[in-house]
Amino acid sequence: MSEQQERHTAAEAATGRLYGVGLGPGDPSLMTVRAVEVVAGADVVAYHSARHGRSIARSIAARHLRPDHIEERLVYPVTTETTDHPGGYRGALEEFYEEAAARLAGHLDAGRSVALLAEGDPLFYGSYMHMHKRLAHRYPTEVVPGVTSVSAAAARLGTPLVEGEEVLTVLPGTLPEEELTARLAAADAAVVMKLGRTFPAVRRALERSGRLGGARYVERATMAAERTAPLAEVDPGSVPYFSMAVLPSRAGAPHGDPAPGGPAATTDAAVTAGTAPAAARPEPPAAEPPAGEVVVVGLGPAGPLWLTPEARGALAAAEDLVGYTTYLGRVPVRPGQRRHASDNKVESERAEFALDLARKGHRVAVVSSGDPGVFAMATAVLEVASADPYREVPVRVLPGMTAAHAAAARAGAPLGHDYAVVSLSDRLKPWEVIAGRLRAAAAADLVLALYNPGSRSRVHQVGKARELLLEHRPPHTPVVVARDVGGPEESVRIVRLAELDPDEVDMRTILLVGSTQTRAVTRGDGRQIVWTPRRYPDR
Repeated sequence: MSEQQERHTAAEAATGRLYGVGLGPGDPSLMTVRAVEVVAGADVVAYHSARHGRSIARSIAARHLRPDHIEERLVYPVTTETTDHPGGYRGALEEFYEEAAARLAGHLDAGRSVALLAEGDPLFYGSYMHMHKRLAHRYPTEVVPGVTSVSAAAARLGTPLVEGEEVLTVLPGTLPEEELTARLAAADAAVVMKLGRTFPAVRRALERSGRLGGARYVERATMAAERTAPLAEVDPGSVPYFSMAVLPSRAGAPHGDPAPGGPAATTDAAVTAGTAPAAARPEPPAAEPPAGEVVVVGLGPAGPLWLTPEARGALAAAEDLVGYTTYLGRVPVRPGQRRHASDNKVESERAEFALDLARKGHRVAVVSSGDPGVFAMATAVLEVASADPYREVPVRVLPGMTAAHAAAARAGAPLGHDYAVVSLSDRLKPWEVIAGRLRAAAAADLVLALYNPGSRSRVHQVGKARELLLEHRPPHTPVVVARDVGGPEESVRIVRLAELDPDEVDMRTILLVGSTQTRAVTRGDGRQIVWTPRRYPDR
């Protein structure tokens, strides 16, 4: 052994060892063997308590305490009440943690081992971590993990918490209500801890996110006063701090939040010409059918980073997904969901199919790239839903990041002033109409976002648009040529209007044509950016 190792070993022998001991959720029989060994063998047993002096942690470990144990009770100066500390609530706690750490350090310096008790797991929303951050770098330390209250709650509910590719989200109820709502809407499965006074806001967040029906309430899991119930039925005045809201696995029960009488799962079906095999369109029960709806969901221009929490939640809650094959491929596969893919040119048939499913009680998500209201599926669905027999079917539209905004952000800020959005596709409107709108927008000196500029069957529109715009714009006008923004083949280039090459433009490309005020600037790092001033010069 080297001299340095000998000095390190001697230093450890001269000081005590700190243990962060996870006791589990409350039932003493759920303490681990290692936790029992550490508590029984420690010189000092420390635990937190409120000013009333009672400690849940001590009560869990009580049977393993010795008469000669030195007990250190760390009493919080404040819990939920107000304080006159000059640093406020946070200042009072910081001062308490420093004092508590100094008390424990005194024992460790004297060579005594200290077991600091923690309900659940010491490093999972536990008070122990405040001592750990202050002492673990100074003294030999061991953290003994414990069964978390989350695991205990799931066990007491007797339902899977997460399955397969699902993601568990753990949230403190102290988050702002808007933040809770967004995160709950997007979650596969979730647990909201630290209820008590936060319960009314948590309940509202669950309701606003559409998750209240599937939420369960668990109070003091594994303890004598344990209580479980549907969260919607819980009296807010009866909720203690040691309780939680649980949204179990969507895959562990009938898909999504409970919907009695919902249809059984079937295999995927392809929607062709607006019809699908009968097996993919199960008839509802003879009794009154459950309420269905259609939600038109904007996926954004590319992957999950640009998907809103609201959209993510709607996709997870749907029983049926309907959409163009390419866009459906961007939605994760979930157990129990039916996927109905179709070609890109049957929007009306796809909308009718989705509305038919909703009439039979299905919760249907129609997926759309970008924003569904911008040259996309929202119009097709609402057009069909405005006629019989679909007038009574609930329809919602959830926005998404547009291709124009995504491309603009990549290039700089070309849409910083007034702009117009025009589709160059003449499949649903004559070219003469498109040309007239381009002339009007160009004459008004608007920046232009040009969607659907070209395809295999449409190769002339870009060239025609370029020549038309050059009648009103100088040849050096910046044009952002953005292809597959956010995708694996992303390409964003800035060219002069006179040099715009139609052969380099396809259906995955969007064009942003500057106004007479738009500037292209090369910055110090060599990157070229485009921006349009917010001020327009006086005439």
